[in-house]
Amino acid sequence: MRGAVIHGPGDVRFEARPDPVVQAPTDAIIRLSAACVCGSDLWEYRGINPITGPTPMGHEYVGIVEEVGAEVTGITPGQFVVGSFFASDNTCEICRAGFHTSCRHREFVGGTQAEFLRVPLADGTLVATPEVPSDDLVPSLLAASDVLGTGWFAAVAAGVQPGATVAVVGDGAVGLLSVLAARELGAERIIAMSRHESRQKLALEFGATDIVTERGDAGVAVIKELTDGLGAHSVIEAVGTQESMMQAIRSARPGGAVGYVGVAHDVALPGEELFYSHVQLLGGPAPVRRFLPDLVDRIWRGTIDPGRVFDLTLPLADVAEGYRAMDERRAVKALLRP
Repeated sequence: MRGAVIHGPGDVRFEARPDPVVQAPTDAIIRLSAACVCGSDLWEYRGINPITGPTPMGHEYVGIVEEVGAEVTGITPGQFVVGSFFASDNTCEICRAGFHTSCRHREFVGGTQAEFLRVPLADGTLVATPEVPSDDLVPSLLAASDVLGTGWFAAVAAGVQPGATVAVVGDGAVGLLSVLAARELGAERIIAMSRHESRQKLALEFGATDIVTERGDAGVAVIKELTDGLGAHSVIEAVGTQESMMQAIRSARPGGAVGYVGVAHDVALPGEELFYSHVQLLGGPAPVRRFLPDLVDRIWRGTIDPGRVFDLTLPLADVAEGYRAMDERRAVKALLRP
């Protein structure tokens, strides 16, 4: 098969890779119907995360089951499935508590920007749709495999409740879908922080009520001004930098909560400030599998349309252009069709 492999900063190639095979009786092999480039993939592309050798890329996926191992009982060949970027057994104590990305038997699912994929722990990881979906549903189902599930977890971690005021720091695909999640969870006011007109427009369509263009302390000041000096009940951090994390914490009111899902890079929290803020923090790699059944159902019924975050569609062979477009902010998120 062929797939995306990164060789160094800015150097993504579409090249031959070994065909995946069943390695354990709990595996499944799927033929990818769609994949995409994630904002977190850009950490390697920009050389911020080290690359020690040629590395298959991608961790978001949907497709048709081709083959299953002898112990797989809940997933069958021919089904269309959505999976998470961490495989999980969905039965251990940690999974039952809702934190599948810390499953005792977790395995990272990588190399999804390709034609085929091996998924470990298939019964616990994959969620099948009621039938093979129409082509127009595929982008939204693909979004559920990471950015929608991550945005949903961010909103839940931030304690979004009906009637709440929510601030969202970050206007990438996760931030935008956090806006959608906050709307679905009943937030009354959703403040999207964005400097980019096209992303502001999509945030408003997803449910944002206010747009704030300022960043850092200036952005915090505007949030406070909009909330009678108190700050938001819930704040979502979807970037992963020191500035974005502190902007999120300082935008929350005492007793409020921050859900942080931006992959942290050189983030250090000031203990004393946090101590006196009375702000709750919960985040990390999103347990997407926890939310997948509900999200797939909402998409299937047409309640939500998260696939609109894909504003560039390319053949998988043109994956390098997808990386360039996102790196240069010409695209929010690039969808790849094998």
